[in-house]
Amino acid sequence: MPGVVSHEGSDVITQTPQKAESRRASAPETEARLQQILDSMRLHPPPDPEPTTGTDDDLDTIDAPEPAGEQPPSDFPPFMRLPSQGRASMTRLGQAMVDRGLITPDDLERALEHQSVTRKRLGESLIDIGALTSFQLSQALADHLGVPFVDLETHPPDVLLAGMIPEEVARRYCALPVERWSGQIVIAMANPNDVFALDDIRVLTGQSILAALADTGHLLAAIERAYSGSDLIESSLDDAVDDADLQAEISQGALVDDGPVVKLVNALLEKAVADRASDLHIEPASKNVSIRMRIDGILHDTSEAPLNILRPMVSRLKVMGNLDIAQNRLPQDGRFSLSVRGRPIDVRIATVPTAAGESVVLRLLDPVRGAMDLDSIGLSPYEHDRLVSAFHVPQGAIFVTGPTGSGKSSTLYALISSVNTRDKSIVSVEDPVEYRLDGIKQIQINTRAGMTFPSALRSTLRADPDVILIGEVRDAETARIAADASITGHLVLSTLHATRSAAAPIRLIDMGVEPYLVASAVSCIAAQRLARKLCDNCAIPVENPDLATLRRLGATEAMLEVGINVRSAVGCQMCRQTGYLGRSALFEIMPVTEDITRLIVERAPSADIERVAVEQGMDTLRVAALRRVLLGDLSIDEMLRVVS
Repeated sequence: MPGVVSHEGSDVITQTPQKAESRRASAPETEARLQQILDSMRLHPPPDPEPTTGTDDDLDTIDAPEPAGEQPPSDFPPFMRLPSQGRASMTRLGQAMVDRGLITPDDLERALEHQSVTRKRLGESLIDIGALTSFQLSQALADHLGVPFVDLETHPPDVLLAGMIPEEVARRYCALPVERWSGQIVIAMANPNDVFALDDIRVLTGQSILAALADTGHLLAAIERAYSGSDLIESSLDDAVDDADLQAEISQGALVDDGPVVKLVNALLEKAVADRASDLHIEPASKNVSIRMRIDGILHDTSEAPLNILRPMVSRLKVMGNLDIAQNRLPQDGRFSLSVRGRPIDVRIATVPTAAGESVVLRLLDPVRGAMDLDSIGLSPYEHDRLVSAFHVPQGAIFVTGPTGSGKSSTLYALISSVNTRDKSIVSVEDPVEYRLDGIKQIQINTRAGMTFPSALRSTLRADPDVILIGEVRDAETARIAADASITGHLVLSTLHATRSAAAPIRLIDMGVEPYLVASAVSCIAAQRLARKLCDNCAIPVENPDLATLRRLGATEAMLEVGINVRSAVGCQMCRQTGYLGRSALFEIMPVTEDITRLIVERAPSADIERVAVEQGMDTLRVAALRRVLLGDLSIDEMLRVVS
């Protein structure tokens, strides 16, 4: 299967650097002057500053040139912010912000002291000390340079205009078309005075340019979204629906590599990778096909397609996954690999027949897991110590529990990676093998061929392993073999479907494993959940958080004394207006001590086991989540969604 390629106008891109290079070669003095301007805009500190005393000589100086774009028409775009005052040529930016009341003289003095120590730019120093936000600094810079400012949060760019310039050019110049206005193209830029960038964009678009400054963070997020494939998906959908030869291709059991359906599938996969989606759902309904993506554990609607596009899409995906195209009455599953923007991706495909047609779910996996370790899965220092003390033992069984999609497999791989050395023999038995790791013998379960978990484990135990990873304990026979292996000198890691750590021993006993065997074999149990982290770009502090509510949620006085930094979600372009960006793991780690061993043998209820574990220092999932809330990483709403 050919890799997903980037749909860029490469023929246009190739000529642009040559033109720009010739201009640079013919005008070295102009380039040097513009580089000086650019350096000033970025607020570099002086080359060799003397110790800062807060004098006027320590401030960055910007000689603001005339804006390089065409002068705006009389009916200026209402979504743009005009400079609040005239252009401040040869005025020090720091003093200009003091004069305009954006910062106080004390703020400037503190920023200069910070700058002399860190060697950062003045603007960065002002942000570090909390005197300004990045957005406020961008507005101040626009005022100082006398150029218009556009807020990409309140006026997002028109994605259809992004195709006017190739992605490579947009990223190189940090520029993006925003809107057409009075015969001009409004371009948001990090540096609206870059005449070379404006000249190249003018050639590419063939139209007049109106340059405006935008916040760099917002602009980078807008560029990422503009070229993530949304417009390509819509255009590919239109082409696929209008393709007269589509049904003939389906009947032949294949689709041409450059056909509209292939482009549509490639665009969907490209967008899923760009949006950090873990799953891509193609779901037929009575009148259309719904395309959804799971991002940070939540499904989001992406697009809709007419029903007549379902069969060719499913056929294309089946070809990629080496499935039977003619079979549409039974579920099928497979996998394939591809490269998206130079990034290798493994995809697991599962098809399920429904009343409206075949539904397809694609799980996207990153096969490059070399950097995974215990420090990367989100353990606090206290949790790390509790887990490592139980893990670095010669034998025993460690179980990670939680629902599907809670990150159990990632935690197991992190544990395995920490002991993956040449002096140990490590074998894994999985269904399926999600990530391929060097140095580990990974066995794929194949029930049809007679390779089940019990049979694979029996064979594995005869192969002299030191560490055994079992993808999941699903039945009594697998559980018994795992327990026997752990008490005969092997370290066994596995997952188990249980709601809490204290419920895992009862779950094993209910499977049919004797209580004494569970108590002897299991050394540690960790329950895990994944919670969405607040987006640092838009989250806002909660003023005067209700202490009574926090106490009711489980906060102790000792936890409150450490500090309270409760924040709430807002939403911005960087987080797709959700208020959350990325996920963090929550852990409930229960080492099996002598007291807990006694309770397991006595078949004590899980509530009694949990009570003793808490007395011995275990943080429940609710307490672990509440600690993250007080640190400002999670919102209260997300905490209640995950652990209530």
